[in-house]
Amino acid sequence: MTVQEKVQVQEQQNWVNEAWDKVNQKIGRTSGRIGSQFPHASVNGVYVLEAAHWWTAGFWPGLLWLLYQDENSRTERYKELAEACELKLDEVIMGYDRLDHDIGFMWTLTSVARYKLLGEEDSRRRALLAANLLCGRFNIQGRYIRAWNPWREGERNDGLAIIDCMMNLPLLYWASRTTEDPRYKHLAMAHADTVLEHFIRPDGSVYHIVEFDPQSGEVAAKHGGQGLAAESAWSRGASWAIYGMALSYAHSGEQRYLDAAKRTAHFFLANLPEDSVPHWDFRLPDGVEPYRDSSAGACAACGLLAIADVVPEVERKLYRSAGERILKSLYENYGAWADDAQEEGLVLHGTSHYPERKNLDVPLIYGDYFFTEGLSKLRGYDSFWS
Repeated sequence: MTVQEKVQVQEQQNWVNEAWDKVNQKIGRTSGRIGSQFPHASVNGVYVLEAAHWWTAGFWPGLLWLLYQDENSRTERYKELAEACELKLDEVIMGYDRLDHDIGFMWTLTSVARYKLLGEEDSRRRALLAANLLCGRFNIQGRYIRAWNPWREGERNDGLAIIDCMMNLPLLYWASRTTEDPRYKHLAMAHADTVLEHFIRPDGSVYHIVEFDPQSGEVAAKHGGQGLAAESAWSRGASWAIYGMALSYAHSGEQRYLDAAKRTAHFFLANLPEDSVPHWDFRLPDGVEPYRDSSAGACAACGLLAIADVVPEVERKLYRSAGERILKSLYENYGAWADDAQEEGLVLHGTSHYPERKNLDVPLIYGDYFFTEGLSKLRGYDSFWS
């Protein structure tokens, strides 16, 4: 390593450590109010708390486990709050009608995380139950994991699958590894192959929702979902694909998944604005508010770092430096450090659901989680999805 490279490494480590300390200090304060509850979006500086069955329920305890696993931020309080959140999710497991495909988001960041860190068998059992329930959502005709349950009486959405579900697959890969039963992995790969065929376009952009005929398995339609339109390019959808495909490659070794992760990553990076934090959709016409989505940037950064972990040395710097650049911009330009008394969120300017005008230009708990996970990865820790 040259002298210049050593200086660059030290400078990078300095800002990462500084950012980590600020995250720890702020969570140390905000955890006093949030406790073992489930924040989603910050409104007027205060995180709105959702019921335990809401899809984002795993991110707050997951963030606490990220801090707990690092000896420089480890406190028993983080552990106790994360464990209390996990216990509250038992009610959700038994309330089957409230469960959907986001089982992976919820129990990977709670039960799998606790089992990996502490080896607690009750968490292993919870995570395996969740994995089996997730398998029950697989439609064998279309080879996809069904997304949502009906929102209203008489509604049919049993043919819908969404790109977000790529991040639920690590629960199934983990279940195969811990039980030495390949069925979970086979099912995860079947869904990933369907995503390859029907969700990721040749240019690397991504559909949010694909609708299948639940009887025949044939594609019936493609929808914009949380993107502007069916043929637009929702940036968080791209981030789910980048990270999800990189993880599917890491768990399976199948080159097609890594190729897909790289193709989507190149599209994502090519469409970033100057500060490296994406707008909520990469294909916005004039007249549509170009809000940023810091959560998409944070998740994509984690995906880029995951790609860097598995590519040959000659490619590694490209993906790692891109992930670092996004995280550094989030820290310096989007971090809510100066006015933490007025803002509970860590990272400003997230966009949850523009078409429904929900939670626009606010901190989002999953943005906070992935930002913290990205820092954790830069500090040498594996993610709970791995």
